[in-house]
Amino acid sequence: MSAPLATALLPLALLAPTASPVSVVEAAFDPATAFVPPTAVSYADDLVPYGAHTRIVTDRSIPGRTVLTMTVSGLAPDHEFPAHLHIGACGADPASSGPHYQDAPDPVQPSTDPAYANERNELRLVLRTAGQGEGTATAAVAWQPRPGEARSLVLHAGTPAGPHAAGDRVACVKLGK
Repeated sequence: MSAPLATALLPLALLAPTASPVSVVEAAFDPATAFVPPTAVSYADDLVPYGAHTRIVTDRSIPGRTVLTMTVSGLAPDHEFPAHLHIGACGADPASSGPHYQDAPDPVQPSTDPAYANERNELRLVLRTAGQGEGTATAAVAWQPRPGEARSLVLHAGTPAGPHAAGDRVACVKLGK
């Protein structure tokens, strides 16, 4: 490329958007079978009713640190939902979100080794809903996910409820692009 052309294109490069250290995902939960693939999927509409709302703020503004805050409304009231980052995208099958994202990946999957499956190596939070199904939970870890590898946040059933075992995936929210 010639110098005059490169000089002429430089102002265009300066207009290119840069990745923000803070990302926000807002969505209503829809069925996994919706015509347009939803950002937020409910696999258990008794715990995460269709139309319930979520807002997830992921803050990576401090180098080497991630803070994730999830706010919900319209979920099952007075319930406790464990939530984790997962490596896969949300899909029609709850298992499509894959295993938990780990900063140092366990070479043996599914990961049950406490050296890997722990709150320092996984981003975990517990979302507790109040009487109207609203709640907020925040978790912070001393690392940042590798780009493109933490693709979803999955809510698990938590306390067994109806037909749901504690570890069942009851909802999934797509993170990022």
